[in-house]
Amino acid sequence: MDRRAFILILLGAAVLLAGCDGQLRKSDAELGLNPQQAAGRQVFDRHCGMCHEPYSSKSRRGPSLQAMFKKPYMVSGTPANDERVSEVVMLGRSKMPAFNRVLTQQQVEDLLAYLHTL
Repeated sequence: MDRRAFILILLGAAVLLAGCDGQLRKSDAELGLNPQQAAGRQVFDRHCGMCHEPYSSKSRRGPSLQAMFKKPYMVSGTPANDERVSEVVMLGRSKMPAFNRVLTQQQVEDLLAYLHTL
């Protein structure tokens, strides 16, 4: 391989990497999650992650959930507490579908435990 081709490959790789704004996903251990929180993370990944960001303030189809329980109110203006968040998850709200026929009570409790870590 000549020097010019090598430089072009390096420049191409740099351009590709510069366009990536994602970070490597941290493991449950790196995040310090206990078994219930790790189970909640799996629920989040399966049912919530397509619409909500857990570790970024960016919105997807729904609002970011980063630091949700560190604020007194959710984006909707309702209290950010276990009772209300559980109700929203189970019954849905606005554009968010209801998960009462999808998730068990234990899965909701696991999800809440995980959301508290964000």
